[in-house]
Amino acid sequence: MPPTARPDPDGSTLAPVRLADVVAVLDGLYPAASAQSWDAVGLVCGDPDRPVRKILLAVDPTAAVADEALEWGADLLLTHHPLLLRAVHGVPATTSKGRVVHRLITGGCGLYVMHTNADSASPGVSDALARVIGLDQLEPLVPRAVQALDKLVVFVPDDDAERLIDALAAAGAGAIGDYRRCAWTSAGTGTFTPQPGADPTVGAVGEPARVGETRVEMVLPRERRAAVVWALRQAHPYSEPAFDVLELADLGSGTGLGRVGMLEQPVTLETFAQHVATVLPATVQGVRVSGPADASVQRVAVCGGAGDDLFDAVRASGADVYLTSDLRHHPASEAREHGFGGPPYLVDVAHWASEWPWLRGCESRLLSELAERASTVETRVSTARTDPWTSHVPSRGGPL
Repeated sequence: MPPTARPDPDGSTLAPVRLADVVAVLDGLYPAASAQSWDAVGLVCGDPDRPVRKILLAVDPTAAVADEALEWGADLLLTHHPLLLRAVHGVPATTSKGRVVHRLITGGCGLYVMHTNADSASPGVSDALARVIGLDQLEPLVPRAVQALDKLVVFVPDDDAERLIDALAAAGAGAIGDYRRCAWTSAGTGTFTPQPGADPTVGAVGEPARVGETRVEMVLPRERRAAVVWALRQAHPYSEPAFDVLELADLGSGTGLGRVGMLEQPVTLETFAQHVATVLPATVQGVRVSGPADASVQRVAVCGGAGDDLFDAVRASGADVYLTSDLRHHPASEAREHGFGGPPYLVDVAHWASEWPWLRGCESRLLSELAERASTVETRVSTARTDPWTSHVPSRGGPL
């Protein structure tokens, strides 16, 4: 049964929030289509028609986090990391992941995942990491490719404009986001003089003609150019239609993996690392650093989560230091050797700690979007430390 409206403390009536409504908002903020092909994002379990009144946000869908959600009475658990990233053939309660699924379903709590789509979003996971350490002038470290677009401009007799727009839309023009058959039209007058050999639809050979025409403008994916131009020639009443195809500039979407930005002023690498250790959640690992303590850094590249596959982009960005997680021995060693001991220097933090700051921003944007729909939910960001390491013993080995 759909949820019923409920009164707000101020006396106003709030629209009911279904799980489907929350999912629609989240997919608008972090489109599932922008996730990597190998990823597993979206709704894992939950009835789209069920009401949602409480939402818990966390990095990891661990058993402890699921218990926290149920103990608080959450109707939905939002996590960054997928529960079922690797393919499974079932979710029996005899497995660790199956137990989480069963606990959530039995407790009436859904699970929704935003992973690499949240990584590449703007703002996304790396934006939150960059902001919390004080970076400004942010730009993607690895910009997400945007679809190449053309714009078609064509002139057609007024009475044929709608039919032509229909034909162009059917061929792939005029699609913008969730809208189709998008076109701009304006009225004018076309003039021409048919020459011997012409077979004019309007006018006569050798006589100047003036025709009321509509200027039609529509955008189209560049890959659909040939199909749209063919459709134009088939649907246009003139044997020689006047049209232009313009290649639109790629202004970038502002989305993509990682971020590059600037500190307000240069600091030493040691000071920067100490600052990172202060503003990120505490973990057993702490902060690892590679580079001279007194090296000067100001331009900083960051990537929330594992980022040792982005070293080429980091070098190309001109960053003085790279902050990320899960740096392995060989990639880190090769990155330092590549720079002959110079920048980019490396700062490595725990995976969970680098991604946790994003939760606050996700919470804020979700509440804002629901408020615009005259709906509200109660939210909470989990403070459970789901970093897997529990203790740290400093090395005390003797000389080699």
